Amino acid sequence: MTTSSNDLAATRRDALKSGIGAASLAALATRAAAPVAISTTTVAVSTTAQAQRAPAPTNAVTEPATGIVMFPDYAKAIAQMAYIWGWPMINMINRRAAITQAPQPGHLNGVLPAAPRGQIAMLDDYIEPSETFVTCPNQDVVYGLGFFSLDEEPVVIQVPDFGDRFWIYALYDARTDQFGELGKPYGSRPGFYLLAGPNWKGLKPSGITEIVRCSTSLANAIPRIFQDDTPEDKKAIQQIINQVVVYPLKDFTGKMKTIDWSKVPDIQGPKSDGEETKWVIPEKFFDQFGEAIDIVDPLPGEEALYGQFRLLLDAAARDPELKKVLVATAVDTEEKVIKQFFQWKHNGRPAGNGWNRSTNNAQFGLDYFNRTGTAKSNMFDNRPTETQYFYTDNDGAGVELNGGKSYEITFAKGEEPPVNGFWSLTLYNDKHLFHANDLRRYSLGTKNKNLKRNADGSLTLYAGAKSPGGDKQTNWLPAPDGHFSLYIRAYWGKDGILNGSWTPPAIKKVA
Repeated sequence: MTTSSNDLAATRRDALKSGIGAASLAALATRAAAPVAISTTTVAVSTTAQAQRAPAPTNAVTEPATGIVMFPDYAKAIAQMAYIWGWPMINMINRRAAITQAPQPGHLNGVLPAAPRGQIAMLDDYIEPSETFVTCPNQDVVYGLGFFSLDEEPVVIQVPDFGDRFWIYALYDARTDQFGELGKPYGSRPGFYLLAGPNWKGLKPSGITEIVRCSTSLANAIPRIFQDDTPEDKKAIQQIINQVVVYPLKDFTGKMKTIDWSKVPDIQGPKSDGEETKWVIPEKFFDQFGEAIDIVDPLPGEEALYGQFRLLLDAAARDPELKKVLVATAVDTEEKVIKQFFQWKHNGRPAGNGWNRSTNNAQFGLDYFNRTGTAKSNMFDNRPTETQYFYTDNDGAGVELNGGKSYEITFAKGEEPPVNGFWSLTLYNDKHLFHANDLRRYSLGTKNKNLKRNADGSLTLYAGAKSPGGDKQTNWLPAPDGHFSLYIRAYWGKDGILNGSWTPPAIKKVA
């Protein structure tokens, strides 16, 4: 009898839930992978030889003992790590719960794509500045959004013919890591792609271009399709984005479905208070944490963490006073650790001239520092080969950016971000959201056709609450009166972006 990889994955997951350790799992895998050879020859072994034979070595690892009485300080230590580790997953779970309440694909409060589970919605233009679903959105692309449960309900995602236009379908698992490769950088063909979970056992239906597997059942998709800032391009993109549609496999007919995204209904949602929606509530975190570790299998080396996390939940379930310790630890960790990730100096690594750059974005694996930091400050990055991000809260002298001052950002001739796709410089307020302004201008870059260059071919962009005046205003990003940050995107970077040899320009305070 043979054991399929799907059966083995299910056995492995069930074993973890029941407390079997890493070594036991390794034994399971070995038994499943290695057939037993049965000799037809009988070999006589003497009783003496058997007695002299050394005991067979064992790889069993002792698992955490259950039924213990855990003292509070130990619980605090494990709970703090659990909170940092699990924060992105609880974030994903709660975003899914909110977005999939939509009764049909539409626009939540008129500004955000929202759809039932197994579908997506698309915008028909740049995202509105009032958006607070996620920090650090951009106004270079038309966005889509949807959440799926891919074991229960695989979905078909349509890829129309985008021609020369840059596009990427960013597909995220429950850890916020990307899976699959769908986009212009990968040479993806138009067609129908089936997104399936780790335990879906169906065959590829006729007419499906490719099956794209996710390592978790919970997944989401955020298509990004480049659009320049001209009315002509906004008109030209409509027919293409209307074919960006996702639906359950049972609805697949082999023919392209279309939805006019400019005419879908607005869906009433909660009011915004001007900040990103608070997706992780510390007081409720440990009520949800068990779900997070149930839906995300451990990566190699994480089995010990899972053992401690399950022991913690087991002890707290039997001791109400210990549960209070967990809640207090969550509140404390949110304040002392998670909030610190909102500062750009705690995201990625230094990139020169006071900027930091993204690191391991959307392929975090065991990099908990950058995964949790990104989930807090700018969730849903693209993977490094698709996009690199550069960001800062300070000018070139290390002083915090403030709209009461005026700044210049000059790219020397030929030293704009080297990309195959596009680049942009975006300005965000102190909440990492857009600063509403009369020009409705939030970013400058490839999409802009009227930027003014200097006589030597260099490009200077301006930032501040006060307009630089004259023909410089074309290159101006309006800022709030208080603190703001700057953010460079480099989509489909060339070597200078990928190998780190390109350095962002220094931000110069001029007034």
